[in-house]
Amino acid sequence: MAQLNDAFLWAYDVKQTGETETLDASQLASPLPEQGYRWVHMQSDAPEAEGMLQALGLSEEVRDSLMAQQTRPRVIPVNRGALVFLRGINVNPGADPEDMVSLRLWISGSLIVTLRRQDRKLMSVQDTRTSLEQGDVPATTTELLIALLTRIADRIHDKVEDIDESLGDYEAQESLNKHDRNQLAMLRRQTASIRRHLAPQRDALETLVRVPGLIPDTMAFDLRDQSDRMTRSIEDLDLARERAIVLQDELRNQIADKQNIRMYVLSMITAIFLPLSFLTGVFGMNVAGLPGTETPNAFTLLMSSMGVLAVLMLIAMLWKKWL
Repeated sequence: MAQLNDAFLWAYDVKQTGETETLDASQLASPLPEQGYRWVHMQSDAPEAEGMLQALGLSEEVRDSLMAQQTRPRVIPVNRGALVFLRGINVNPGADPEDMVSLRLWISGSLIVTLRRQDRKLMSVQDTRTSLEQGDVPATTTELLIALLTRIADRIHDKVEDIDESLGDYEAQESLNKHDRNQLAMLRRQTASIRRHLAPQRDALETLVRVPGLIPDTMAFDLRDQSDRMTRSIEDLDLARERAIVLQDELRNQIADKQNIRMYVLSMITAIFLPLSFLTGVFGMNVAGLPGTETPNAFTLLMSSMGVLAVLMLIAMLWKKWL
């Protein structure tokens, strides 16, 4: 039983009247509610997960899909139900938000099974459970699915808003430093990672609407609304990526401008000292016949001439606005 509890997280029987009954792992094989549905939440990589799924009456192909190591957002219609694979923002302590959490679902008219992997809690599921315990009870499995999708979309929207605000802060700065460059690179990675899962998730929701007999017409609008929210989030992420690229280009331009200014100043200094270096080279030659070798004040005259030449070149550069 200890191993069974490793796979079992919680289960509820939800009656049509809105009442809920908490179940334990030993009650999963009991008949499903005639008027209402059963919600079971499990850990997919626990040793006894397959036995629990078999007790719920799921076929072998459904069990294998729900326990797969790697998943991507998609919907697979199976008989009178559907396999649904989603991704949500990872807000677990110490986790990266772009490392999105996989949520696997089986949904039919009277049963909804949600699964996640060990230490990969999805807070949207926790929030839905808390809401159910507080009396906000979805009447059908479809309403419960939409409640889950709404909370997943809310957290995705919040993360996209955080990225947008961060980019706005960088855009408002007059100059960016090395730390800002690292943060912009991190934002671009987050944007790319989140978007990678949202595009197929939007397509999965559009497929879910078209599953025959699963989504009532009264709930199809709400499901399409969540699909539209995913589309808006994708568009916002695309815009955020472009803004991050523009900011990084601006940062590179700022660094290049500073380097060009430094190189230009060094070039002007070199131009000033070039004729002086020529004179010191000429008068430094150890050959006979050099002028001034017998004149006591020749060194003073040479240094004065070089100083006057340097001042004249500096004035000329300032007049030409090269400096």
